[in-house]
Amino acid sequence: MKLFTKYNRVNILATVATFLLGSVAFYFLLSYILNRQLDETLRSEQQEITEYVSAHNRLPDFQNTRHQWFNAVAATQPISRACIKNIKTYNRREREYEATRQLVFTIQADKVLYVIDVNRSEAETEDLLKLIIILALGMIGVILAFNYFVNRRLVNHLWKPFYNTIGGIKNYFVAFEKPMQLPREPIDEINLLNESLNEMTARIYREYQALKSFTENASHEMQTPLAVIRTKIELLLQSDVLKEKDIKHLLSIDSAANKLAKLHQSLLLLTKLENRQFAAAEIVDLSKIVEDKMVELEDIFASRGFVPRISIEIVSVSLHQHLAEILVNNLLNNAVRYTPPGGVIEIVLNGNCLSVANTASSGPLDNEKVFKRFYKTQNGTEGTGLGLAIVKEICNVAGLEISYLFENNMHIFIIYFDKKILL
Repeated sequence: MKLFTKYNRVNILATVATFLLGSVAFYFLLSYILNRQLDETLRSEQQEITEYVSAHNRLPDFQNTRHQWFNAVAATQPISRACIKNIKTYNRREREYEATRQLVFTIQADKVLYVIDVNRSEAETEDLLKLIIILALGMIGVILAFNYFVNRRLVNHLWKPFYNTIGGIKNYFVAFEKPMQLPREPIDEINLLNESLNEMTARIYREYQALKSFTENASHEMQTPLAVIRTKIELLLQSDVLKEKDIKHLLSIDSAANKLAKLHQSLLLLTKLENRQFAAAEIVDLSKIVEDKMVELEDIFASRGFVPRISIEIVSVSLHQHLAEILVNNLLNNAVRYTPPGGVIEIVLNGNCLSVANTASSGPLDNEKVFKRFYKTQNGTEGTGLGLAIVKEICNVAGLEISYLFENNMHIFIIYFDKKILL
């Protein structure tokens, strides 16, 4: 959920709740004020009747109207004090009962005690109250709508520098030739964020350059002694004075040197992949790469009695040529290395995926570790443990998805590239 959406929800809910509570309070307050006004009108009528009786010693001629009427009845006992109450009276014209405010008091005129009730309909008051409430609710709706659209426009404007910063971060790679430089913005908090990010990426860039320089230097410096070791071993193996035991030792050293060279190349490749140091992608004929690799492996298949099951369609993908070759090479070499003699190797290439499956010599691999560096099974001693890690990193670079399955005693590696297909 976006921050603006969450803010808007909380803001609208709080505003609606506030307005509702305010409307209820306003209704009761307004009702109280109008009732007070009505009571003042009734008391005013009582005062006029009292003054008229005092002046003329008789009751006035009452003028009854639709909204106000009087009743006078002879009484035997006086009422201690005038009282105002709410009653329901039947309105013959409207044919319904309506709320009425009534004032009852006693007065003596011409030596006769009367109970007088002054009645005033609350219909006008209720109509006025309803009208005011409707207007108030309408204003609340207008204010809420206005508040929503103003907030939406204002918040979008205020958050625009933030999204500019996010865009700058997304588009920046540490492999660029200079540190990230986010521009100054008119909002102080965003400026503080941008300055902090600029300083942080500057430090990361310096450390990256130092690491890159170290990697390149180490790569160059390691190649020379490795080449010297292997050359000296070859020279020693050509000597006639070596005993069989010495030759075995030299072959063991040569094997270790070769393994070290492969490990060095694999680690260097992984570092370049993680740092996105490869050039832009190009259209690569993946089917040709697979077919060429199968031609290379024909002799190994024959010598180990492997049963190939191959289904290849013409497929081209958007990928770096060298990375595509490494991808196919590592998957097929992994299958060859860990397939028992007489086992099945199945290769399927179509418009949806590249699948490489091989007969398992033992149980399934650890799904969480299979693409980790230096992961090996108990009988996996030949490889460096980096082949599948390199495959996974190439998939990450190319935006492809790779998965591992174990079905029918077969290891299955599937690379999905439906979004990267270029036919």
